[in-house]
Amino acid sequence: ELGWISKVHVNQPAVLRHAERIQTRRTVKSNWQAAWLLKAVTCMDLTTLSGDDTPSNVHRMCYKAKHPIREDLLKAMDMHDKGITVAAVCVYPARVTDAVNALKAAGCNIPVASVAAGFPSGQMPLQTRLDEIKLAVGYGAREIDIVINRTLVLTGQWEDLYEEICQCREACGDAHMKTILSTGELGSLANIYKASMIAMMAGSDFIKTSTGKEVENATLPVGVVMMRAVRDFYWQTGNKVGFKPAGGIRMAKDAITWLMLVKEELGVEWLKPELFRLGASSLLEDIEKQIFHHVTGNYPVYHDLPMA
Repeated sequence: ELGWISKVHVNQPAVLRHAERIQTRRTVKSNWQAAWLLKAVTCMDLTTLSGDDTPSNVHRMCYKAKHPIREDLLKAMDMHDKGITVAAVCVYPARVTDAVNALKAAGCNIPVASVAAGFPSGQMPLQTRLDEIKLAVGYGAREIDIVINRTLVLTGQWEDLYEEICQCREACGDAHMKTILSTGELGSLANIYKASMIAMMAGSDFIKTSTGKEVENATLPVGVVMMRAVRDFYWQTGNKVGFKPAGGIRMAKDAITWLMLVKEELGVEWLKPELFRLGASSLLEDIEKQIFHHVTGNYPVYHDLPMA
């Protein structure tokens, strides 16, 4: 529906004011804070996307995915029997088999997500990107985080972008597809809204802010624009598409801010792993520190959280 795209206008000053208002709110405290942080854990894609990834550090991450918070801390909050794990683990295609085997050995059903389609730049021939998606699915990935070709956005080739994402959707098969927009490289909030709409029209299960490799990653103004697109798409079609901010989310207070924004813009029904994810590699460490402080009244020393 190119008619939707041609009529897009984003009131940037209003978006910036709204995002600033969210940031300046008083944060939640005590038991409420602990509850929000545990909710954030269950919506987290625990991620390692480093050039020095090995089977051993992927195995370690998968163990942490099953046991994100120390068992004694959960018992102190009477949450030890609630099955709290992260939503997924995210790795490069070459490490998918390692992650699948580690999670199977741990006896849990946490899905493995794989970045693909020329991550992080998207500057590969389309056929190469499609082959990479199929390989990752073949290795056992149940979720695929693709990147779009930013050139098509910057030059306004919306139909070509739609066709490319449709082909990626087909290559994913039964796997869930999260479409990374790389918002820091799209030039304007209007382009971000348009790219969000195209990605959803093409069958994306999630739209995602960033790869984590850009200079500018997930920001609240971008989140507002993308969530408004998700809401508009839902009103137009009745289809609920998930939202995933990723990149630069390192502090527990940031996770709570994102949860609050999702609750305000999309509603409580989006606050579940099926429709909201947090992409993070170091966020879990700070969340566990805050949970430790909530239970004990003290902040942990280094050896208290050795798996963080």
